[in-house]
Amino acid sequence: MVKEEIKKLLENSKTILDHDYDNFVESIKNDLTSFKNKTLDQI
Repeated sequence: MVKEEIKKLLENSKTILDHDYDNFVESIKNDLTSFKNKTLDQI
């Protein structure tokens, strides 16, 4: 019983971490694009 609960918690944690990672990557890409556009506007 305990093993099943731990397994379920690990699967949920992995799903959450994967989702957070994807959001983080998307945020970095957006920041870089924004920075690039601002830099090009200044030139």
